[in-house]
Amino acid sequence: MRFDEPDAFLDAAGPWLLADEPRHNLMLGIATTARHSPDLYPDYRAWLIVDDEEQPVAAATRTPPHNLVLATPRSAEALALLVDALDDVPSVIGAQPEVERFSAAWTERTGTTAQLRFAQGIYSLEHVLPVPAVPGCLRLQAPDDTELLVAWLQAFEAEALHSLGEGEDRARQIVEHRLTAERAGLMLWADGGEVVSVAGFGGETPNGIRIGPVYTPPDLRRRGYATALVAQLSSQLLADGRSFCFLYTDLANPTSNAVYERIGYVRVCDSAEIAFS
Repeated sequence: MRFDEPDAFLDAAGPWLLADEPRHNLMLGIATTARHSPDLYPDYRAWLIVDDEEQPVAAATRTPPHNLVLATPRSAEALALLVDALDDVPSVIGAQPEVERFSAAWTERTGTTAQLRFAQGIYSLEHVLPVPAVPGCLRLQAPDDTELLVAWLQAFEAEALHSLGEGEDRARQIVEHRLTAERAGLMLWADGGEVVSVAGFGGETPNGIRIGPVYTPPDLRRRGYATALVAQLSSQLLADGRSFCFLYTDLANPTSNAVYERIGYVRVCDSAEIAFS
């Protein structure tokens, strides 16, 4: 089954995906964002494989030019049917081990070569633990912060995601969208009037929301700013009635992983982004 709009896909696949909401938070969050802010994802695509009883057994979504996002298939047969349903996959992101199994099946079918871009951990939080107090306070982004946040978003993409970074136009679109969005935003930590760290939130799921990006300029790190920011932001989001906060971390950065664990985030599973060429 092929879907070109998120509502129909969520109606068909939502209950199945919710059986493991943390693992599928990215797919659910993209669909919800595409539903409420279609200008961000004007080209939404989803594929759903069902069994003889019309029950979901495999799924994937894509919002070009971004990665294919993979759900956990129920069987090798379901994964094979999903691979056969796809025609263009420059890269895929998904939990382990299914993303590696998809990669093996896709390269065998297409003759392409797979390359691991980066490995991530998917973390989930239900209760915030106490963290040390640091100077400063939390505040929401303001219009005057736009130029700074555009530059920081590009720097985050280049550093944390091992890429050349978002183009300036795309980074500006994200910052300006989050300035007015009802279900997403950028929260800042300010110390003495100076903005020293940023954490985004968005990608809402039925019971949770994803935090990210989280960025502090190199010369302002190791002062506890990001820890305090993520802890307070997570507390606010949970207090608003959500059951979970989710985030993705770079497994090659044990320092940041330890920071999130001190806040109360628990690693649910590993994830990977794999590119094909």
